[in-house]
Amino acid sequence: MWMAFGLQPHRSQTFKLSSHPLFVDKVRDIVGLYMSPPHRALVLSIDEKSEIQALDREQPVLPMMPGVLERRTHSYVRAP
Repeated sequence: MWMAFGLQPHRSQTFKLSSHPLFVDKVRDIVGLYMSPPHRALVLSIDEKSEIQALDREQPVLPMMPGVLERRTHSYVRAP
């Protein structure tokens, strides 16, 4: 039935662009490390992996529709 209606419940789509005033400078620094790391340097990237946690989103999740992925906000309420 999912194929008949073009539903793909395993797929979702999110995107976040920071509004931080120094965002562009921070991106340049990080990309610079990857493109030209210091000699004998180790560059690590750490992610919260928020997509695998049960998070309270700031807005309700918008459901899938035929040809449209499930949509949700990138922002969530952090635990105190």
